[in-house]
Amino acid sequence: MSTKTLDPVLKSLLQSGTVLPAIPLALNSSRQFDEARQRGLARYYVATGAGGLAVAVHSTQFEIRDPEINLFETVLRVVSEEIDNSNPDRPFIKIAGICGPTAQAVKEAETACKYGFDLGLLSMGGLQTWTEKAILQRVRDVAAVMPVIGFYLQPSVGGRIYTYDFWQEFAEIKNIEAIKVAAFNRYQTLDVVRAVCASSRCNEIDLYTGNDDNIIPDILTKYSFAINGKRVEKEFVGGLLGHWAVWTRAAVKLLEEIKACKANGNKGIAELLTKGIEVTDMNAAIFDPANNFHGCIPGIHEVLRRQGLLEGRWCLNPKEELSDGQMEEIDRVCKAYPHLIDDQFVKELLLAEFLSK
Repeated sequence: MSTKTLDPVLKSLLQSGTVLPAIPLALNSSRQFDEARQRGLARYYVATGAGGLAVAVHSTQFEIRDPEINLFETVLRVVSEEIDNSNPDRPFIKIAGICGPTAQAVKEAETACKYGFDLGLLSMGGLQTWTEKAILQRVRDVAAVMPVIGFYLQPSVGGRIYTYDFWQEFAEIKNIEAIKVAAFNRYQTLDVVRAVCASSRCNEIDLYTGNDDNIIPDILTKYSFAINGKRVEKEFVGGLLGHWAVWTRAAVKLLEEIKACKANGNKGIAELLTKGIEVTDMNAAIFDPANNFHGCIPGIHEVLRRQGLLEGRWCLNPKEELSDGQMEEIDRVCKAYPHLIDDQFVKELLLAEFLSK
């Protein structure tokens, strides 16, 4: 099997910076796959102006890979088909989540290629006993199949801490196109950016924030390092975020605002930094860090349920539910920050779909 590479038009979009939401899994009240709602969600993300969509990632529930559930390939196929059916009149990036030991990860990459996915978001979760050398070889094996987005996952949800040297060697691997940093930690985020700056592929690798607790400051900040006597600069150009699975139209407008600020001598940066605190407050309500992120996926589902994009907030695991007080927190942030939600957009979108049938 030949190595898949990223289409130059999509690479240009990735480099320019875009909104990449992570799609949730649509289920009915029997906790069975709801294909119609899943297709509707895909249409929603295309309509928002997002630049792509991540599928079979944490927000889509890792249990879709369990043999008794067996939805991994189905979800990839359905979402890919619906993106194509939506006929976006612009480039649109399809990203498939990839995880597990090497054999599983390679097989998932092959399946993603089968259904037309452009990039694999390679999770390194669940590999706590592996050496960094072994993990790097796993990355090379997957990158030999398809283009890869690296993924620094925070330890509290199954990730681990990696050394600066690991990330520098990681950045040298061919067919790595981007890195999603979701360390939720400024020191570890800094390790990745500095390592990429010190690598020979600095200009080839795009940085995307997955730090849902620090979205706006991450994208606003210019990192600058002295590397071998030269000044090297790097920025996060966009976000690949579970948080952007909700209120996605507002997220698209937000990224446009951030880009305009950076292009105009940081005009309006103070207001954006204040808005950054508002976004983090909203994320706290959805992602439930107060309870170690237990209600994260139900929190996303609850917002989409209120908007009519999902029938309910059911998860494959019946124990995954909102934490005590989380519903009230979602109520609070929706009322407090109406400029950061897209309820009216969704209402008009759903009405247009209803009238077109």
